[in-house]
Amino acid sequence: MTTARLVMRSPAFAAGANIPEPFTCDGIDVSPALDWSDPPDGTETFALVMDDPDAPGRTWVHWVLYDLPAAVHGLPEGVPADGELSSGARQGRNDFGKIGYGGPCPPPGPAHRYHLKLYALDRTLGLPPGATKASVERAMRGHVIARADVTGSYRRAGR
Repeated sequence: MTTARLVMRSPAFAAGANIPEPFTCDGIDVSPALDWSDPPDGTETFALVMDDPDAPGRTWVHWVLYDLPAAVHGLPEGVPADGELSSGARQGRNDFGKIGYGGPCPPPGPAHRYHLKLYALDRTLGLPPGATKASVERAMRGHVIARADVTGSYRRAGR
């Protein structure tokens, strides 16, 4: 049960605003910097999921990151696409079939919303690199202390 407060933001874009092109497939496709408030007591690790609920057919997963130590209070721009990061965090497989971040890349038309969700967890998930969003969500069940989110949007015009 989520009870504690956790706040996340991105210096790259304001909550609810457009995600700048460098963080999309039309730019250099790097992850935006993120930072968050001190975690609630009992936090052992964080997990992060970015997805697009407006994708045709189903929610599209853009980023899965887990087992990020509680002492870490942010991510720099351009997190490397490695299965395991120097912090000990691991990255999962996105719906582009790759490890790490895959930026917004919607079909031409209306803007899509991109949800970045950060979870403070009372345990390490211990999943191997390349885990799916579904695997991470199953492993998190019953272990979420707090949650924060930031939503941005992106529209590709006639490309």
